[in-house]
Amino acid sequence: MKLKLPPWSQNWGSFLKKYQYVLLVALVGAVLLLLPTGERPEPDTPAPASEQIFRLDDLEERLEQALSRIEGAGTVHAVLTLKSGSRQILAQTIERESGGGSTYAPVTVGRGTGSQEVVPLQTLAPEFQGALIVCQGGGDPAVRLNVLQAVSALTGLGADKISICQGG
Repeated sequence: MKLKLPPWSQNWGSFLKKYQYVLLVALVGAVLLLLPTGERPEPDTPAPASEQIFRLDDLEERLEQALSRIEGAGTVHAVLTLKSGSRQILAQTIERESGGGSTYAPVTVGRGTGSQEVVPLQTLAPEFQGALIVCQGGGDPAVRLNVLQAVSALTGLGADKISICQGG
């Protein structure tokens, strides 16, 4: 008995030559789909900066940790005061009245559960009023200058609004 091969198997070489680029692209695509992307969702992903809630205590703690790493600063305690806290600018609708007056109402969006939320346009950062930094190396002029520049860079305060004292 003689096996009869299908007609396309006899011209295998011409088939591969004719469709070599199509097969190559399909093979590369399959390999790329199987490669890991390296991105894994983390369960405790922090909220984007625009959604984070400003907490003065957290900022003071982070400032203390950063300043204590300055050479010669030693243990650092920071106190920040605010002129104004963070606030949001909300989207508003304007309704013109026949008497020439206008009324403003915040734009709200329904969330499907019967609740509505306002639409924020912009979140403004808090404005600092002053800073007091107490550190062990506060008596050294070089340390004072480094701490002053760091606090100024982080808070936007001028040198006249930052007080640096030596502590024990």
